[in-house]
Amino acid sequence: MTLSQRKYRAAIVGTGAIATAHARAIAASGGRATLVAVADVDLGRAKTFAEEWNVPGAHASLTDLLREEQVDLVHLCTPPQLHAPQALEILEAGATALIEKPPTLSLAEFDTLIEAERRSAGHVATVLQHRFGTGAIRLRRLQEAGELGRPLLATCATQWYRDEAYYAVPWRGTWESEGGGPTMGHGIHQFDLLFSILGPWREVTAMAGRQARDVDTEDVSMALVTFESGAMATIVNSVVSPRQASQLRFDYEHATVEVDHLYGYTDDDWTITPAPGHVNVSALWAQGAGTSPSSHDDWLAAVFDALDQGQAPPVTAADARRTMEFIAALYASAFTGERVRSGQITADSPFATTMEGTGAPWEKVRNK
Repeated sequence: MTLSQRKYRAAIVGTGAIATAHARAIAASGGRATLVAVADVDLGRAKTFAEEWNVPGAHASLTDLLREEQVDLVHLCTPPQLHAPQALEILEAGATALIEKPPTLSLAEFDTLIEAERRSAGHVATVLQHRFGTGAIRLRRLQEAGELGRPLLATCATQWYRDEAYYAVPWRGTWESEGGGPTMGHGIHQFDLLFSILGPWREVTAMAGRQARDVDTEDVSMALVTFESGAMATIVNSVVSPRQASQLRFDYEHATVEVDHLYGYTDDDWTITPAPGHVNVSALWAQGAGTSPSSHDDWLAAVFDALDQGQAPPVTAADARRTMEFIAALYASAFTGERVRSGQITADSPFATTMEGTGAPWEKVRNK
């Protein structure tokens, strides 16, 4: 730890499966943070998790944790419907809220966090760790240097498989508790990475459907997207695909760059194919090779780097809002049949207050 680095007191709220990735990232931080407390509505589960990770404090609620502990960061690993109210509580306590995806159920909820952040000594950031692997970092670097030429076309696919047992968890598959289907909870990692590379999106035309799962939300969505740069992309989000894959392909003037993985990539998952006359880009790509996968570890290291410098941690509220606005626009386009532009989902839009907006074109089977 250098002299410029602080040591942060961290807490985790919600000790389900994803909490383990956060605990591991804190443990791997090289002493930059200590996990001092955890909380879960099931106090027994919180105590078991605390014992496993040698954490001194275990609590039955976020409120208890904030009252009894001094913390700098709180990792929110709770179900989506709890993210906004819990993040507000964290910000009011002057701490930083690190929120698992999706950060809120709606664009309006997210805007309340932005307002609360302005009044708080803390920050709000969303866990979108795919931005931080070596492959994504060097792709952005080569693109910004102009080595790849203009971005022309991209494809983004999150084709996963979730069976009915997965949706037996009560908060899954409803607009009221999960906020949406695979567009909100699964594909967000892939298309957020797409946006972090191609920049601001301009317009979306989309469709969504309930193909096979007994849920109120969609189980498939597809979108055609144009970007301010002029690039075009297709985005597919699915939970009904038996051969699971997460894929991104970027076609530039001088090369095609691809990543093919499932739940997280390493450098070995990336490939580059030069266009005729541009074989040099392969050597440039090789110069940026590294060992960092897309993981919570490198995301958390980036959070600490930013906080050490007095800056908002990545992914900032502004970054995440652009991704959340896209989700709202995708649903608006799918459910109204209209093309939707960036900035069109204003505060008075039904798709700002709920991703379901004017209503999905199929009957509800859960929250009737």
